[in-house]
Amino acid sequence: MNFLILAANGQIARIVENRILSENNFQDIKLTLGLRNSHRLVSLESRAQIMEVDLTDNQAVNKAMHNQDIVFVDVVDHTKDNIITKNVIEAMKVNRVSRVIFANILGIYNEVDGEFGRWNHQFVMPGLQAAISSDKLLARSGLHYTTLRLPWLNDRNEIKYSITTHNEPYIGVSGSRKSIADVILKIVRNPELYDNDSIGIADPDTQGKDRPVY
Repeated sequence: MNFLILAANGQIARIVENRILSENNFQDIKLTLGLRNSHRLVSLESRAQIMEVDLTDNQAVNKAMHNQDIVFVDVVDHTKDNIITKNVIEAMKVNRVSRVIFANILGIYNEVDGEFGRWNHQFVMPGLQAAISSDKLLARSGLHYTTLRLPWLNDRNEIKYSITTHNEPYIGVSGSRKSIADVILKIVRNPELYDNDSIGIADPDTQGKDRPVY
């Protein structure tokens, strides 16, 4: 399987990459890593294809997409007119790549309840409309997509999470980056998992908290 990670120097992306390159059950995966400054991942160049990819550059995204099977975009698209999401969708269609996992934020459906929901809404408001639009573009694209509605992230070592779908209240306020990476790798192993869905991911033990848990 050919797996492309865009914004590949992101913290979640790095966990995904390290697990793929170190765990035996991912030996059949061929990694391509696209990022703005390729030298940041020079240590991986013997084990993965490294490409310089500015996600606002349609040609660069198109080049990286060639011959891929599944794509993970490790950045929330807050760009004007959602140029990142549009570039990814267009490049996938041109290259006949159908499966994408795309990072986003919690709260794009007003699905976060209580005091935390009110606080989160106020905090994410400047980028909220772009995040909502990114999800809508994916849903209308005809691609097989999964939107990841990420919680407030921490660097705890535990992998512990619950998953809610787009029409369910969000459970939890925070989660570990290792947990998000685990969900991504489960989808890579089984691309039909959460196909054409938007999922919320968080540590259920943080449910009811008023603020993020670090």
